[in-house]
Amino acid sequence: MNLFKKNIKAPWTKFYKKEQLNFEIPNYSIYKQLELNAIEYKNHNALNYFGKLISYEELINEVNNAAKSFRSYGIRPGDIVTICMPNTPEGLISIYALNKIGAVANIIHPLSATEEIKNYLNETDSVMLVAVDFIYEKIEKIINDTKVYKTILVSPGNSMPITLRVGYYVTKGIKNKLPKNKEEYIMWNDFIKKSENYNLEFEVDSDKNTPAIILHSGGTTGTPKAILLSNGNFNALSKQIQVIFKKITPGDKILAILPIFHGFGLGVSIHSTLNLGCEVVMIPQFKASEFDSLMKKYNPAIITGVPTLYEALTKNKGFEGMDLSFLKYVISGGDSLSKKQLDTINKFLKDHNSNVVVEQGYGMTEALGAVSLAFGNANVPCSIGIPFPQDYIKIVTPNSQDEVPYGEEGELCICGPTVMMGYLNNPKETNLILQKHKDGNIWLHTGDIATMNKDGIITYIQRLKRMIISSGYNIYPQHIENIIEKHEAVLKATVVGIPHPYKKEVAKAYIVLKDGYKDTLKIKKEIKELCEEHI
Repeated sequence: MNLFKKNIKAPWTKFYKKEQLNFEIPNYSIYKQLELNAIEYKNHNALNYFGKLISYEELINEVNNAAKSFRSYGIRPGDIVTICMPNTPEGLISIYALNKIGAVANIIHPLSATEEIKNYLNETDSVMLVAVDFIYEKIEKIINDTKVYKTILVSPGNSMPITLRVGYYVTKGIKNKLPKNKEEYIMWNDFIKKSENYNLEFEVDSDKNTPAIILHSGGTTGTPKAILLSNGNFNALSKQIQVIFKKITPGDKILAILPIFHGFGLGVSIHSTLNLGCEVVMIPQFKASEFDSLMKKYNPAIITGVPTLYEALTKNKGFEGMDLSFLKYVISGGDSLSKKQLDTINKFLKDHNSNVVVEQGYGMTEALGAVSLAFGNANVPCSIGIPFPQDYIKIVTPNSQDEVPYGEEGELCICGPTVMMGYLNNPKETNLILQKHKDGNIWLHTGDIATMNKDGIITYIQRLKRMIISSGYNIYPQHIENIIEKHEAVLKATVVGIPHPYKKEVAKAYIVLKDGYKDTLKIKKEIKELCEEHI
């Protein structure tokens, strides 16, 4: 194993032991990694869904059954299947099942607008869709304009304990419109039954370079893109997290609040912690008002979240008198915390008997959501720490490949095993962001401004690209502007971020109308409807 890439300065390696940097990236699939976990942690719980426990052994069996069902419905190696689900067992089972048979999971936000869903399906040539049942009416409108031949509908209540399942159906599920006698749709439980009669070989021997997952982002230019990630990307991240989360023992719990369509959520909170034998507590819809009850009920060792999550932590009165000594890691990503926010959260943790402090990280979906972390001796306040083992970061003059001296601001670039394969069917944008430097290595140009000191500690400064971060989610003004300008009355639209007390920023549009358009109330209503349809 070549521990250090040639011609790259890496002063941060002093914070690691040599053996922490010296690990092999497995040359197998993410399914294979889960299968090995199921053997090692056979008697531990893998998932916890509203108190319904699924052991590692049960999880791998359910994945195998789903894989058989996908094959029986004609899914082949290389096919792309879109998953449009919140954090439920069925969504995760589908991801690993598709990986087992060599197919690719295209994961999208379950609250995507109707036109967005259609675009995601067509952009990836998806042939099947796994979707939460309450978006059926959206799907029905666009599905005939895609290549999807079968849609599997899943109720969020499907895997709940029986009493909660009944309660969910009575209060919410009964309101959902569902298809009747339509051959192109099938409910999850009926879909799984198809596995009972499938007896052919169904596992594909994939390696680390095989495509596994597609996630979505605006990239550095602000227009939506499909990010192709490999088995190696995910398994490399799980090995890195194994080094960083060294206090974790099998059976420890993590609150999986970040969604599966988010690189940080799927890569760190779920796949990597399953590799550590953790019990993943799946939260399909996070409510700040219920944060205290979640902590009391589950006593998680790990919380991963965005700054707004920790704002909710400190403002929730239900935490009064609670002992948080069970926490081993509190990780913040998705946006930066101010010094004041950091001090407030750390004081809150100390006042509640926790001996941990917040560790801020940095990442982007193109590098699987996490590439650096301020942890251990590298936890310098308000920094984003040091690169993960076998990741490399350098700071260059913006719009160039010229490295700047330590302490100077420049564009942050990433080189390492979690960097994406590229943007799907978009070589032009791929070549803009993935550049071969004079050192012979491929570097991901992030569009973010940062500094690095002589010890390799990185401090995030600001975004070079136009982007709004709202509750940890990236919003791209150009994308919204393009949609608003589709309206016949609009001459020009400009979208900016404005401060928000909880979300930190929200998008606001300034719109100039063409001459002759006077009924602004009617036009505002139509523009709002246009945005709801496409965003």
